[in-house]
Amino acid sequence: MSHSLSFEKSFVELKRRISELKHYSREHSLDIEAELLRLESKVEYLQKNIYHHLSPWQKVQIARHPERPTMMDYVDRIFTDFMELHGDRLYGDDPSIVGGIAMFDGQPVTLIGHEKGKGTKGKIARNFGMPHPEGYRKALRLMKQANKFGRPILCFIDTPGAFPGIEAEERGQCEAIARNLKEMFSLSVPIITIVIGEGGSGGALAIGVGNKIMMLENAYYSVISPEGAAAILWRDAGKAEQAAEALNITAHQLHRLGLVDIVVPEPSGGAHHDIDLQAYFLKNAISNALRLFKYKSVEEIIRERYEKYNKIGIYASVLQSG
Repeated sequence: MSHSLSFEKSFVELKRRISELKHYSREHSLDIEAELLRLESKVEYLQKNIYHHLSPWQKVQIARHPERPTMMDYVDRIFTDFMELHGDRLYGDDPSIVGGIAMFDGQPVTLIGHEKGKGTKGKIARNFGMPHPEGYRKALRLMKQANKFGRPILCFIDTPGAFPGIEAEERGQCEAIARNLKEMFSLSVPIITIVIGEGGSGGALAIGVGNKIMMLENAYYSVISPEGAAAILWRDAGKAEQAAEALNITAHQLHRLGLVDIVVPEPSGGAHHDIDLQAYFLKNAISNALRLFKYKSVEEIIRERYEKYNKIGIYASVLQSG
């Protein structure tokens, strides 16, 4: 990796030293095999200890890792015959949301998702995965097309949030998000949503109404970023780590709360450590999820989606007598 996170520094530095020792031993014909094995064992122990006890804030950092695979990395590895479709037929095309038709194990599907891009130029071109209203309207257009032809819809969520600029508000950002939420409940085809990185606020929810919700192990899903929550609650964005602990935003936390159906495992250290293996894990999860809808009627698909979201927010109140 060309980029390591702060909590990875201990073993990344040790790995660098091991590499230098190997090079030095080859140049000077030294036998230090036993020492190298000891150091490599220490690296393995450090990695396992760190990655098995990640805090919510550390998982947020992994979800934001600059080398983390994006939607198109998975499209290239999991699907075939992908044909991208552009434009909302109202204003223009938004490259921060990618959509189109593809084949998944011989079955036609519609793919829609946020795309952050790669490298500085790519990220700028994709607006860092923050859609404008035309992106959400394009997504809805493709969802309705999928509904017309009976294709399952797969939505890949990876955004810090919808673009908050003035031009986005002028073109109806809030209305576009609200309309998607409303329309997705009435679609008669299965919708599977997958949080692959960041799941930020309404920008994520706008393509997030699904029959099944999956999250990658180190992704996060939240009504607000930890920095935003900290700025509101404590007027100090520097308390983001504390906010992340309080928000319950990780995959396992949301699974325990019943908001997420499936947690997809990641390779040790995160999806960016082995993109091919991560794609394999995700493909299996998608295949299993689609199989659940093979014999379900339209009425069942719509009802189950409605009931899933109707249960969210249920709480028990305890009445205290005077």
